[in-house]
Amino acid sequence: MKAMVIKELGDSSVFHQEEVTTPVVKAGHMVIAVKATSVNPLDTMLRSTETPWSENLPEILHGDVAGIVSEVGDEVSDFNVGDEVYGCAGGIAGMNGALTEYMLVDASLMAKKPKTLSMKEAAALPLVSITAWEALHDKVKIKSGNKVLIHGATGGVGHVAIQLAKHFGASVFATATPRNIEIASTIGADKIINIEEQTVADYVQELTGGIGFDAVFDTIAGDNIQLSFEAVRFNGDVATTLPVTDTLQVALKSLSFHGVLMLLPLVHGINRPSHGQILTNIAKLVDNGVIKPLIDKSDFSIWEVAKAHDYYHSGKAVGKIALTMR
Repeated sequence: MKAMVIKELGDSSVFHQEEVTTPVVKAGHMVIAVKATSVNPLDTMLRSTETPWSENLPEILHGDVAGIVSEVGDEVSDFNVGDEVYGCAGGIAGMNGALTEYMLVDASLMAKKPKTLSMKEAAALPLVSITAWEALHDKVKIKSGNKVLIHGATGGVGHVAIQLAKHFGASVFATATPRNIEIASTIGADKIINIEEQTVADYVQELTGGIGFDAVFDTIAGDNIQLSFEAVRFNGDVATTLPVTDTLQVALKSLSFHGVLMLLPLVHGINRPSHGQILTNIAKLVDNGVIKPLIDKSDFSIWEVAKAHDYYHSGKAVGKIALTMR
């Protein structure tokens, strides 16, 4: 079968199409015919730089996948050949990913694809929706009536988080750059904050009477995390997906601080069924009209993954970049 493989770390030119061995099904696993995948920041990091997982990096990257079950291994009872499925199930920790015709996946990481989505749309959801669910539902435990601030309204995780927080009953406010304000306003937040027109003090006063938000989910992090600490109320919650170096304000404001790394089940083999269950929940919400993925207008095939990564680095994408098998 064909696959886009890497032999070394570097820029997008490290991708090469090669013939590789078709995976063989094993107990607890399925082989799926890949129909689509999507670009996550993680994929570009694994391709280009040393990470904690580089020592056991597979040759075939990309975790997000949507496809059709072609073989089912022993001990798999929830799926059948021909099922349309989606999940985040490889591209790291020695497990080959979705830049190929067929992918071996742990069935517990997968779920039935939302019926109302195309393969391309479904492939955009796994990593970002699991991340948003773990942050808002499992860690922060958003409740009805909470005021929640989400940084990065049109990002992969951010746009799903807005819709999930609304579903959980929160009043949701989100930040965006001026060029993304218009599309951000279509996602469902109660208000989109133009980060170039208002300071944190301005929008905290306007939207919370100066008290601060009950919770902040920062999908940008870096220096931005200090803005999150400024925006949250005393004894509030802050969640983020990236490492943070200066956490003094966590102590000074008595915050509950949550790190969210959805890779743990994938990398360490722990609690993998939780990902399949989250994706089953997400599929129901999608089919009920609660969640809609924001897909960038680009149109790349899986064999054009190098161009897709270059496009991601250009900063021109709005929403998720998805690639299809053709």
